[in-house]
Amino acid sequence: MEAKFHNFLLLTISLLATQLPPSSSTSTIKKFHFNTLPLEACVKGEREVSGAKPTIDVNEGDNVHVTVTNKVEMNTTIHWHGVRQLWSAWADGPAYITQCPIGAGKAYTYKFSVVDQRGTLWWHAHFSWQRASVYGAFIIHPRTPFPFSLPIYPANVPIFGEWWNEDVEIVENEMMLYGGGPQISDAYTINGLPGPLYPCSDKDIFIHTVIPGKTYLLRLINAALNDELFFAVANHTLTVVEIDGVYTKPFATTAIMIVPGQTTNVLLTADQLPGPTGIFTMAARPYLTSVFHFNNSTFPTQ
Repeated sequence: MEAKFHNFLLLTISLLATQLPPSSSTSTIKKFHFNTLPLEACVKGEREVSGAKPTIDVNEGDNVHVTVTNKVEMNTTIHWHGVRQLWSAWADGPAYITQCPIGAGKAYTYKFSVVDQRGTLWWHAHFSWQRASVYGAFIIHPRTPFPFSLPIYPANVPIFGEWWNEDVEIVENEMMLYGGGPQISDAYTINGLPGPLYPCSDKDIFIHTVIPGKTYLLRLINAALNDELFFAVANHTLTVVEIDGVYTKPFATTAIMIVPGQTTNVLLTADQLPGPTGIFTMAARPYLTSVFHFNNSTFPTQ
């Protein structure tokens, strides 16, 4: 089959954390640099990969400076989803609302502070449907210990996303033209990888290696545009400890539902005996009660 290609946006990131307190504060300045680049991806029967999802990692109270250099032909902006923009509304990111978009070949530096916030948030493009492929985690480490006493091993950040075989601009334009819902995505991804159930992606699988008996913190993010997703790990119980950057009273469940834009932190204890493969499946699937295809037969044809 002939390989077919189309362009997605890929965000590369370089990180520089500096210990340079501003004159009026003892807070640390964390500096990051994003480049938006075109990503050529092979689709429809070949390889389907939506690219890397860089993480911003800061501490509660930090000042954050993110310089975004736009190296694609279309405008772009970045929105820091859930970050309270106190006296920095111009850094919030929605195009034509809190800022003019960043034009092709231009750069803009977002400057804001993370005040009285901690936990798992995320960032994403906020121009048209660029959010379909431009997003990542925004982790704020707390000043005080977690309010749960279990020893926690290093956290992992599974980010759920959608994948369309068509260019997302085409999907968006068709939705706006006919007034119906958007075309259902052709695949779902975890950290940009579609998993073994789609053509030619049997090796593109997100794997999280664990030590038996240890407890891990999973920072779950639903970056999908349209779908609520159910998430579970085979034979395991999840303990929910945080939602949208706010601690909750811990409760145990075998599965969670996470809506678009939501984050949920769960504890996972590797307390089950694996089978011959040594692998437990983790999966996210959409919540769909029915599927309606828009009928445009009432429109005149030319």
